[in-house]
Amino acid sequence: MIPWLPPEHTFPPLARALAEPNGLLAAGGDLAPARILAAYRNGIFPWFSAGDPILWWSPDPRMVLYPGELKISRSLAKTLRHTDYTVRLDTAFEQVIAACAITPRGGQSGTWIVPEMQAAYCRLHAAGYAHSVETWRAGKLIGGLYGIAIGGAFFGESMFSRATDASKIALAHLCKHLISRGFGIIDCQMETSHLASLGARPIARNKFIARVAELVDGGDPPGRWPANAIDGFFRQPA
Repeated sequence: MIPWLPPEHTFPPLARALAEPNGLLAAGGDLAPARILAAYRNGIFPWFSAGDPILWWSPDPRMVLYPGELKISRSLAKTLRHTDYTVRLDTAFEQVIAACAITPRGGQSGTWIVPEMQAAYCRLHAAGYAHSVETWRAGKLIGGLYGIAIGGAFFGESMFSRATDASKIALAHLCKHLISRGFGIIDCQMETSHLASLGARPIARNKFIARVAELVDGGDPPGRWPANAIDGFFRQPA
């Protein structure tokens, strides 16, 4: 039996998370920015479907990507060098999260990015915590991703692609941007073969929590990222 959250922005000890389904910790509460930020700081995230109560998770192990360990295939490297694309930061957050919400996922019949979640993360974007990385071509948004930045930790949420490698282009630029700003980890939440192919790996939850605790109180303060901070990086001469 999982606990129902009180009005205060507190969570049960992570040791109480279920083994099956992996990481289910609590239900209820709300999606106020303060609660969501408290959750991330403690290695917890919301994930639920339409019609369900808000569910809070902290799986063990935890899938993470260290920004410097992104695997770039030969074909992606060629795309990064030569394809006519532009990468922008924080210029179309609402479009990115809406596109992620309607992107079909293998093994899922619906979306967990329900309207309440979209509204909550848009509030976090307005507060300078949620960010989007966008891949554009000929003035059209063709791919991207979004997540939460707290201190030196980035908590990835979702990505989408409307053209070959468009989301991977966004991820490659995100990693370069995070390295330049001293970030130490990208939380990928759940283990998947796709994430593993990109260089993410599972680590024990207690190791993840310890690293997040080291990172969240440092780094830059919240705020919108410069739109063109990293565009063109992979096409620059060596």
